[in-house]
Amino acid sequence: MKKELGFTLIELVMVIVILGILAAVAMPKFVSFKTDAQTAALAGVAGAIASASDINYATRSLNPLSGVATIGLTCLSAASSVLNGGLPPDYTLSASAIVAGSNTCVVTQANGGTRNTYITGI
Repeated sequence: MKKELGFTLIELVMVIVILGILAAVAMPKFVSFKTDAQTAALAGVAGAIASASDINYATRSLNPLSGVATIGLTCLSAASSVLNGGLPPDYTLSASAIVAGSNTCVVTQANGGTRNTYITGI
């Protein structure tokens, strides 16, 4: 008697159905990860701008000839000056001018997300 090797058509169809069900259940979880990652990236850029601004403020407070003078610059110019490498692509900043003290600038992501950040004018 000859032994048959391979899978039957019913077994193959059942495997495809099971894979389809797993894909339908897993897909919404991956979509929400993308949104969470974009939100976290926006928060990271806003935090980096605020941290760089604070470091620049501390540097200029100790030695007025070092660091970057941010008063009179726009939010974009100030952030590009205090961030090493400038603002990442696909992000924009509000065009408001920096004055002495803490200034609110709005960081906008290419997908439409926004977040406030602070730049200290000195």
